[in-house]
Amino acid sequence: MVALSISSDGADELASWARDANFPMLFASDTTGDIAEKYATTGTGIGPLKKFYKRVVFVVGPDGRVAHVFRPFSALSQDQYAQLDSVVDQVSKTVK
Repeated sequence: MVALSISSDGADELASWARDANFPMLFASDTTGDIAEKYATTGTGIGPLKKFYKRVVFVVGPDGRVAHVFRPFSALSQDQYAQLDSVVDQVSKTVK
């Protein structure tokens, strides 16, 4: 299983941050917003936050299809991580 985090930050910034924190996942940069647009992970606000990126977690099954979406994902909620663990466990059991 692979975890991939996609951010609007630049590649150099993401690489530095991931290296410093030793995250066990891959990071991808979406500075153009093309991926965010395709997967509807942006919101609209006012003023300087006219367009912002929501934290969304997609669980992709072994068949390459999206098996579950957490929209939004609350990174400060331990319950969200427990739910994510449960979904990942269920999806990984579908591997034959």
